[in-house]
Amino acid sequence: MKKSSFVEGTIIATLAIVITKIMGILYVIPFYAMVGSEGSALYAYGYNIYAIFLDIGTAGLPLALSKIIKEYNTLGFMDAKKRAFTIGIKMISFLSIFIFCILFLFARPIASLLLGSLTGGTTIEEATFVIRATSFALLVIPFLSVTRGYLQGHNIIGIASISQVLEQVFRILTILLGCYLALNIFHIPMKYAIAIAVFGASVGGIVAIVYLLIKMSKNKKELSLTKTDKRDTITNQEIGKKIIFYAIPFIIITIAFSINNFLDMTMMLRTLGHLGLDTAEVEFATTAITTWSTKISMIVNAVATGMVTSLIPTIVGAYTLKNWEDVNQKFNKALQLIIIICLPMCIGLSLLSKSVWSIFYGYNAVGASIFANQILVSLFYNLFLVTNSTLHGLNKSKVVYRSVIIGLLTNVALNIPFMYLFSKLGIAPYLGAILATVTGYILAFTLSLKNLKKDHGLHYKETLKLVEKLIFPTLVMAVVVILLKMIIPLNLNSKISCCIYVGIISIIGGCVYLVITYKMGLIKKVFGSSMVEKITKKLTPNGK
Repeated sequence: MKKSSFVEGTIIATLAIVITKIMGILYVIPFYAMVGSEGSALYAYGYNIYAIFLDIGTAGLPLALSKIIKEYNTLGFMDAKKRAFTIGIKMISFLSIFIFCILFLFARPIASLLLGSLTGGTTIEEATFVIRATSFALLVIPFLSVTRGYLQGHNIIGIASISQVLEQVFRILTILLGCYLALNIFHIPMKYAIAIAVFGASVGGIVAIVYLLIKMSKNKKELSLTKTDKRDTITNQEIGKKIIFYAIPFIIITIAFSINNFLDMTMMLRTLGHLGLDTAEVEFATTAITTWSTKISMIVNAVATGMVTSLIPTIVGAYTLKNWEDVNQKFNKALQLIIIICLPMCIGLSLLSKSVWSIFYGYNAVGASIFANQILVSLFYNLFLVTNSTLHGLNKSKVVYRSVIIGLLTNVALNIPFMYLFSKLGIAPYLGAILATVTGYILAFTLSLKNLKKDHGLHYKETLKLVEKLIFPTLVMAVVVILLKMIIPLNLNSKISCCIYVGIISIIGGCVYLVITYKMGLIKKVFGSSMVEKITKKLTPNGK
């Protein structure tokens, strides 16, 4: 099993996540065409509730385990490392079974709480059935997450990343094939087709676990899974306490985010209804913000997700050795990678929102408007995620609690007022919910940065300089995209036309951005000369 450096691990993890996210985006096109707005709303309710309970079910144990494995590996405690994995598996077994029972047994009250008195759309019975179908994945995915955490703690990113791709492939096959057979061959009601779709998560998880177990069984010695006569002085009780201690920050933050996501959805459903939108508009706007626009945004969020996979173990390694200069260098490198990649992606996708939305869901002015604004949330979310992951790695739990809770409370407090304010100003009220989310992320991110600077002397001069220098290439790219939009013809009712339109403009705009940043020396500065030279060699004929 090959181990990866920080930048290499980040690139591998990010590529795997980007591939899975692209698949996750592309399957939406045939899926949405098969189930329509009725089925898509039902799917969104079931999937979002499942995601909330999955977050609670995993409860930070995979990242906590990744952290403790890296720590023990750095200190040479091989026996303790092996026992930590066994203890982690036992903990996740109890937690996943408990959460499964809660979701399965209380599916109807959850559906009632979510939909409230909303009528004319999805029924409580339908939502209950689909939520129960999703609950079975909670018996599978947590084990998968913990196993990946163990591998990531060894900086073995490649195997874990391949398992993600396999999981997504089989999940999507189950969704598309299952829905097609249910609706077009057996002609059964929509709720059964959606139930099959959400059950795809269980199928994908099982395939990924089998793959990881096969790989791990072939590399037991390297992963310290073989029997050893040497026993470290660290007791199982100490290991268990440390796993819980490391997991508690993730648990609290996860629960806070899950509650926030649930409140976001319910507040939008209630508030938009009170503001006079009909049931179809309310369900469309709410699911567009909470599910469908975020599915397209996944490709941008994949950058931070992949980075965190590699960042936490390397930050923990540097922190264990008290190498603060290395911590500072890696943290700033993470911020710079996010900014140089995500900034142009967010702006470009926002400018092309009408055609991008049309490709996936068919042209809809409301959907395009939501996506144009929602995609910008991804940049702030990515910065927030990496900053707080660094704080986790440095055991700064109190700071994480404070910044996240303040950010989420800000979002909750501003959600309804912003929607009413936007309505009064004649602006689409659902856009107020997006602004509330952005405000919360910016506040949480800023508080975290201030603490890292105050307590550990981390400085961001180089990152701020990069941001200043990126203004020019980003503006030039935006101008090029706007000019091309004026020149290239577009038929929003044709998916092929939209694909060609987005493809041409994205390639030209992206090349303009890359050429300018390369000429300015920014690419080499962020990715490193050796990495850039390695890539350019492969792209050059005969490798010269």
